[in-house]
Amino acid sequence: MLTLSRKLPHDRAIQLLTFFGGLPGVLVCIVLLWAGDWTPKVQWTFSTLAVGVWLGCVVAVRERVIYPMQTLTNLLAALREGDYSLRSRRARRDDALGEVMREINFLGETLLVQRREATEAAALLRAVMTEIDVAVFTFDNANHLRLVNRAGAQLLAQPEAALLGRAAADLGLADCLAENAPDRGVLARTFPGRPAGAGSDPRWGMRRTRFRENGRPHQLLVIADLSRALREEERAAWQRLVRVLGHEINNSLAPIQSIAGSLLALVRRPAAARADDWREDVEGGLAVIAARAEALGRFLSAYAKLARLPAPQRRPAEVGALVRHAAALETRLAVRCQPDGPRIEVNVDADQIEQVLINLLHNAVDAASAESGGAAGEVSIGWNLESNGAFSPPHAAIFIDDTGSGLASSANLFVPFFTTKPHGSGIGLVLSRQIAEAHGGTLSLANRPDGRRGCRATLRLPLG
Repeated sequence: MLTLSRKLPHDRAIQLLTFFGGLPGVLVCIVLLWAGDWTPKVQWTFSTLAVGVWLGCVVAVRERVIYPMQTLTNLLAALREGDYSLRSRRARRDDALGEVMREINFLGETLLVQRREATEAAALLRAVMTEIDVAVFTFDNANHLRLVNRAGAQLLAQPEAALLGRAAADLGLADCLAENAPDRGVLARTFPGRPAGAGSDPRWGMRRTRFRENGRPHQLLVIADLSRALREEERAAWQRLVRVLGHEINNSLAPIQSIAGSLLALVRRPAAARADDWREDVEGGLAVIAARAEALGRFLSAYAKLARLPAPQRRPAEVGALVRHAAALETRLAVRCQPDGPRIEVNVDADQIEQVLINLLHNAVDAASAESGGAAGEVSIGWNLESNGAFSPPHAAIFIDDTGSGLASSANLFVPFFTTKPHGSGIGLVLSRQIAEAHGGTLSLANRPDGRRGCRATLRLPLG
């Protein structure tokens, strides 16, 4: 019987099991009824009633099973078709089947919320893709264009419908998708939507990302116009240069012009009208003019030094040796050097890195001496291996601590020619940071992290 029920449909199997489950009781009831001393009318009446109730229960059990199953089928089919609005009214807490209905209702509500959020996110993404001034292209594994935004269509000077489905080679972008091509870089080329006449030397920033959709590899290509940003930065740099040069030159020329006018008026006076010490006045005025001219020459020489920083000649160097050599060159104060630093090798221009360390040690000694009223302060230098912060891979970190007054503000630390020293040039930190960044590293200044008074300068360099 059980084997037969497994081969039948579920509703038929339930009906068959119910039928045979009630059959023995009905047969026993009829046998006892007809074997007893009852009138034929009573026997037929109760026999018919027993059979009717039995068959009615069989039909009711079938209906009780098949209707909820059909409801579940309709709900699940609606979810499969993407219709999340259907709900079951038989969801009750005190019923096993009702709990199933409730869970399906919750599932439909969750899917409805997720679809609404996905639709809103997709709409936002489409709006952003349309409005941004960056060309975005998506290519499939055969390098055929599958998606392009408005900026990309304008860059290629064709409507989006005409671009979709075309190969990257037809669009002039095959070199950007080549296997050996870098994932990011700068392109110097012209596009149909931005001819060469639209701007001098057009330059584009290119970034490529790989992703999978429906299990197949795709590539996302982003191209941004760098020419405008570079021209704005160039204009801002020229404005800063002219402002700084004009300020410094005017500061030197104003007293020179004033003193030269006074000396010229003195020389033009008749000999009888001149004071007896007029020659001393002339010599003093000429000395001031010479001093200002010399200061202006030093300023221009310092500016030229910033502009002519040579490219680093990299060679393997041991960090500890660089630190100890730079510390030994500071003669004004005995620099305390870390005795047990780890052995770290970097690929740098040793002369330039030593110059950075010398500049930082010089500043640290000045700060420590100024805070202690000219007496000997304390300066220490050390190094270690770090793997967090500005660099994700491990890197060498050289730190210099002083016992000065610390930093009240770091806003102008790396502004060219900004200095708080009476005779400072204001280019030491700027030059040091340029050298650090030319090596792929960073230079930072902050108050000491150990809570003591003073400043810590940290030079970070990538490993060789």
